[in-house]
Amino acid sequence: MKAEVFLPDDYRPAEDEPFMNDRQLEYFRRKLLTWKQELLEQSAETIDSLQDSARNVPDIADRASEETDRALELRTRDRQRKLVAKIDAALRRIENGEFGYCEVTGEPISLKRLDARPIATMTLEAQEKHERREKVHRDD
Repeated sequence: MKAEVFLPDDYRPAEDEPFMNDRQLEYFRRKLLTWKQELLEQSAETIDSLQDSARNVPDIADRASEETDRALELRTRDRQRKLVAKIDAALRRIENGEFGYCEVTGEPISLKRLDARPIATMTLEAQEKHERREKVHRDD
């Protein structure tokens, strides 16, 4: 079992420290866990809300509007469910020592990119190349 890493409340990863040192890894681990917890709480709120709103609305226009709102909410929650899976994958990469490195090139992903999107698996350049390739194949 690893020793707990002290992390000041105002800590931000910096370029001048060793890449993916224990403090950086702990920073991203905590960030991911907090994000996951927020998503799970929102999901629980949605379930409560959907159960409360499961009523028979006599007006057909009101019913249609309510169904549209419910469908939109469910799509949003489905996207968040997929996001939780990506967060779990990032947490596994932290445990395995693979976090912060591009899965395509093996190069370090910039700290700014990871701070903005801690589930990132590619450097910005590799991601852009991937998206261009995806767009070309989609247009075929």
